[in-house]
Amino acid sequence: MDDGGTAFRLTPYEIALLRGGPPAAVTVAVVALHLRGAVGAGLPGTIRRTSTDTDAADAERPPRPLPPLERAVLDCLDERDELDEPAGLREIAAHPSVRLAVAGLRTGLTAAGLLRTVLPTPTRAARRLLRDLSERHAPPSARHGLTEDGKLLAVALHGKAALRVLVPRFALRAGLTERVEVGGKRLLGHSPRNLAPGDGDGTLAPHWCGDGGGGGSGGD
Repeated sequence: MDDGGTAFRLTPYEIALLRGGPPAAVTVAVVALHLRGAVGAGLPGTIRRTSTDTDAADAERPPRPLPPLERAVLDCLDERDELDEPAGLREIAAHPSVRLAVAGLRTGLTAAGLLRTVLPTPTRAARRLLRDLSERHAPPSARHGLTEDGKLLAVALHGKAALRVLVPRFALRAGLTERVEVGGKRLLGHSPRNLAPGDGDGTLAPHWCGDGGGGGSGGD
């Protein structure tokens, strides 16, 4: 994406990685695949493949090559499906192909001066960029009216706050969000199997480090 005249062109995956670390980046990839009809919710708190051909999910949509992180997520889900093992965000983020794809994102961000070298935490420039983007793109108030890219940007910037508006049922069933209680009453029906740490409700999280162990509307 083009950040209004800055020298940085960041994808939603990179923005999410800066904001919330690997879990947030993997969450964006999962949501992107869900919007394309390639993945859905499986057993409570897990994600499953729903299509073997992501480019055929919408016949009216021109095909595009999958970004490395999305392809790695699909590879992980294919392997887990062959083993008949459910996959939550933690399992997906820990998969070697996914970790390699995240490492590739880190390399580009480090070269751009947005991640520190020793500990992969956002630099001052990255925090300023995240703050500017967040101010320009408020959390969504409705699921309609946004393009697919706009939805991914919202999830990258605002995490669970965006997920609960844009893909609420999928996010809950897949373990990307937890149920919300108001006045002692549960608003959503069940809790996720393995809620991913490090992906807050739209708050910027500039001090993450390490790989992280886990993670982030078609069919919703």
